[in-house]
Amino acid sequence: MLLTGARVIAGDQVLAPGWVRVSGNRVVEVGEGESPTTGEAVVDLAGAWLAPGFVDIHVHGGAGASYPSGDPGEARRVAGLHLRHGTTTTLASLVTARPEQLLDAVTGLAELVADGTLAGLHLEGPFLAETRCGAHDPALVRPPDRQELAGLLRAGNGSIQQVTLAPELPGALDMIRQLTDAGVVAAAGHTDATYEQGRAAFDAGTTVVTHLFNGMRPVHHREPGLATAALEDDRVTVELINDGRHLHHAVVRSAFAHVAASRVALVTDAMAAAGAGDGEYELGGQRVLVADGVARLAGGSSIAGSTLTMDEAVRRTVAEAGVSVVDAVSAASATPARVLGLDGVGVIAAGAQADLVVLDDDLVVRRVLRGGGWVDLDREDHSAR
Repeated sequence: MLLTGARVIAGDQVLAPGWVRVSGNRVVEVGEGESPTTGEAVVDLAGAWLAPGFVDIHVHGGAGASYPSGDPGEARRVAGLHLRHGTTTTLASLVTARPEQLLDAVTGLAELVADGTLAGLHLEGPFLAETRCGAHDPALVRPPDRQELAGLLRAGNGSIQQVTLAPELPGALDMIRQLTDAGVVAAAGHTDATYEQGRAAFDAGTTVVTHLFNGMRPVHHREPGLATAALEDDRVTVELINDGRHLHHAVVRSAFAHVAASRVALVTDAMAAAGAGDGEYELGGQRVLVADGVARLAGGSSIAGSTLTMDEAVRRTVAEAGVSVVDAVSAASATPARVLGLDGVGVIAAGAQADLVVLDDDLVVRRVLRGGGWVDLDREDHSAR
């Protein structure tokens, strides 16, 4: 198949008009200008943007379903919803739960990593700071337990790709080293860490900060905190939830200006209400009420994830924060793929996975190609890798 007549986002440049040749599940050639004459099926994209498939490293649910349930059927619904919004590669993020519940969820979802539905699992908790636990059940957060983590890693059989923990907790630095030794990304989040504790975490091997500015002590001129430590450390990638509620657009703009798109990973942190509308939901055993697209714990003010999809995050980043299309797309694809060490994912280049998103002038998803095949955007049973 030959895709022609597009504005192709290839790395940090736009090929316009550009063309991409796909064979099987791979991109085999990318070019600019007049496309080659071949006997292949030709798809004229009529000037649309052609972006790499989006990569979401922090998402809990969607389509009324939830990853933390551990149910493979629900997980496929979640992945399918986000796939139809351009996310072709996704982690399944779990939340703080009792040890046996977390173990069951990891075991239940590991099979979806093995079959390619998911790229891996992300444990957001349970080793979090009670003072910054947000929508996590404060009765279930606990200090780092290396034996518990080892059991989860065994149950996951290589499927756990990222773990978020509070680096100031007793034993946290040893757990960070345990994660990095196992090839798992260590992320700092839901934490009251100071600037100095953040630097110690990065020296120990932490490479990601979970939803920057949210779930951590605010920046203060006498105590800059983890957020400042992350922004000035070139080893660290920062997640941003750009849904218009978690962060002001000026903060999003400032983060991109400070560290560049190569260190910003747009994430959705979506929960079950994404794509399903307002109403009452559940996240990690906690009741969540969603009104006007904002999810909050019932009886409280804590935001409980988002109802965001990655295409909306990209649109907001361009329209409200003033970030270029190329940088916004990079933060939704190449950067998170690099965080996970995924070669040939999140980029449009010869040899890359044929995961592509066609966007119109308003950056609305018009078509999605995953593994070289077009996704039926009207169906609900597709899965994202």
